Parts: sequence; structure tokens; C-alpha cells
Amino acid sequence: MSIPKTFKLGGDLEINRLGFGAMRITGDGIWGEPKDRENAKRVLRRAVELSVNFIDTADSYGPAVSEGLIGEALAPYAKGVVVATKGGLTRQGPNRWAPVGRAEYLTQQAELSLRFLKVDRIDLWQLHRIDPKVPVEESLGAMKKLQQQGKIRHIGLSEVKPAEIEQARKVVEIVSVQNKYNISDRAHEDTLEYCEKHKIAFIPWFPVAAGKLAQPGGVLDSAAKKHGVTVSQLSLAWLLHRSPVMLPIPGTSSVAHLEENVKAAEVTLSDADWAEIEKAAKG
Repeated sequence: MSIPKTFKLGGDLEINRLGFGAMRITGDGIWGEPKDRENAKRVLRRAVELSVNFIDTADSYGPAVSEGLIGEALAPYAKGVVVATKGGLTRQGPNRWAPVGRAEYLTQQAELSLRFLKVDRIDLWQLHRIDPKVPVEESLGAMKKLQQQGKIRHIGLSEVKPAEIEQARKVVEIVSVQNKYNISDRAHEDTLEYCEKHKIAFIPWFPVAAGKLAQPGGVLDSAAKKHGVTVSQLSLAWLLHRSPVMLPIPGTSSVAHLEENVKAAEVTLSDADWAEIEKAAKG
């Protein structure tokens, strides 16, 4: 089975399916500045050199640090580079996150994202979390206004189930969903199937398998050794194989690790090999 290398996001932005998640280029706990700003920028530039043309970030990474680094390192952007960002999570300290989905807050944050990323229009803006205190219609209604003004091209969601996507699609067109998903954590299988049916991009965060499967001597470790790749590469290759709507975005603050991740797009296993890994993973 040949695996498509690209995906048309929103039907009009053709991107390579293995992207880059820019969460790890900030400080510890996704808080504050990275230890080495110049290194963070080197990682971003190297990603683009390696033909990564889909970069995913959020206003809350830092906060405002990841977007600022991307703007500094990559603007003006090379032709075809798509930068996605998110809004709707606030920060109270390292590893602390709280949703705020009020229309005026999201509008302010999107305007700041435009400024930090140094763009006139955000290619893909995603609601980072639905705020239980605010109707999703209000949150997305504000983004629809910015879309109508030409400040946002496409809109997506994060950490949602099919019923929530349905609700959101009554307000705006939804082109992507970003949920936690990897070979060892498949709680969102129903959401992935919904996305496949409706040709919505599925962006798995935490794409590299963890836990028992990935431990030395575990199922994935053994399979990776057999095929001469790392567990990370095998995890990413499995995602690319799993569904044509899947857009993995592994993140790192290291150029060497980035180069290793990008090679995952070249990992080719037979259907029988994948079936064996699947069976072992489920077992």
C-alpha cells in the first residue's frame, strides 16, 4: 500500500504529512524562554531545510515565546510553509493550563499571534480547548469574524469528540482536529474515524509511543531493532501508515533529534509487518 506523502489542509494548502510541533522550543514546563534562543531558531530553520512545511504552535507555549521565535527565525516564510497556532488556554506557571474561551479574549490572542508570527493571516487557527464556561458557538463565532476579515484562513479544534466537532461545524468549517494519540494510546479512535470520513486533518499530539510498548525489550523496541530504526521513528511511521488524514507533529529542541524524526517519513514496512506490530501492540 503506498502511503501519501502530502495532505491538502482545508482542501487548498498542500503540506508534507510529517510536521513539527513547536512546544518544546520554550523553557521547562513549556514556560518562559528556552535555555538557548539561537539553538531554538536553528531547529526551526533546519526543519524547513528538511522540507518540513507544517509547523504547529500555540499562543500559550511560553506563553508568547514559541510564536515569537517562529516569527524571528522564519519570517518572511519560505513558499509553501504553513504555520498553525492555537488559542484558548491561559498559563499560570510551568505545566499549568486553564481554558478561557471568551470571544474578546480569543480575538485579542489571535491578533497577538498575527503580530508574533509576523503574518497578515493565520493559515490555521485552532481552539486549544473548549471552555466549559463558554458556549463553543461564542468562541468560534469570534474566530469566524476574523476569518471573514481575512485574518484567519482555516479553523480547527483540539481535544474533542465527534459530537463536539458536529456542534462546531454548525458555526464554522472545521478542517483539523488535534487530539492525543499514538500507537499505545488510542482513546480517540472514534474521533480519528470521524475525521477520516469527513476528510478532516487529524493532528496527533504526543505522537511517540510511551509506556510498556516502548520500553527496552518491549514490542516496539523489538520491532524497531528488527527494522533498523528507533522507537520514535517507528511510532511516527506507524501514524503515517495508520491513516492518510494523519499529520504527526513531533517536537524537539535538538537538531539531531529533529533530523532523526524527519527520517521516519522514509520508513517503509510491509503490510504484514505493520499487522504484526498492530497485533502485538493490542495484545
